[in-house]
Amino acid sequence: MKIIDLNEKYLKTFFCCLEDWSDEMKDAGDHKKKWFEKMKDKGLHVKLALDDNDNACGLIQYAPIEYSPAEGKDLYFIFCIWVHGYKKKGVGNMQKKGMGKALIKAAEEDARSLGKKGIAAWGITLPFWMKASWFKKQGFKKADKTGMQVLLWKSFTEDAQPPKWIKEKKKPQKVPGKVTVTSFSNGWCPAQNIVFERAKRASAEFGDKVDFQEINTFNRDTFLEWRISDALYVNGKQVRTGPPPSYEKIKKLLGKRVKRL
Repeated sequence: MKIIDLNEKYLKTFFCCLEDWSDEMKDAGDHKKKWFEKMKDKGLHVKLALDDNDNACGLIQYAPIEYSPAEGKDLYFIFCIWVHGYKKKGVGNMQKKGMGKALIKAAEEDARSLGKKGIAAWGITLPFWMKASWFKKQGFKKADKTGMQVLLWKSFTEDAQPPKWIKEKKKPQKVPGKVTVTSFSNGWCPAQNIVFERAKRASAEFGDKVDFQEINTFNRDTFLEWRISDALYVNGKQVRTGPPPSYEKIKKLLGKRVKRL
């Protein structure tokens, strides 16, 4: 195993979070590529874990916290850390081999070298991807929490200040006489990009009966107006998007709402 900085050779697999074998990723569009092009000169860092055959098996991406859904000072924010975990797909299950620990250690050392006072990450309380409990085992502490999402951090200096979640400010409103679909999209996460594309495509199936609204939250002012990064709302109510609901499920949900008009 070795840890490297992202380079041209691995861009394609990075854009689909190591799942270039997945048909589902075809629904993600080019949102992450566009996000990367905007972020690469704003302090975004990406490291990959390679196996002995130079296959990309893990990744970590982090950037100044000012571009995240949290607020803090002199901190980096981990958007994602992921080690391939599918047994019979892609490179196979590469978890529990120390890659995650090696990636987070490399990110911490990088952030220190850049003069940051600490590093933050988000985790969830449920026992799957981005587990808060895993970060705690790596020495991170809880700084804040909203719902199932935990904001964790590790300080490098005594004067470092803990980060805070930027809490939701307002929710989308229903358009009278229509089914209103509001999709918030930042671009950094292929899974959420899949949700956006499926919701947009499903909405188009119902013509003018469905009002589809896209809110691009990469723009910081737009994000701070709503304080929502990635989410899907139907008639002002949030739809669960993890894991991404299928196109058929979204279309069925909208069909039910259309019948009630």
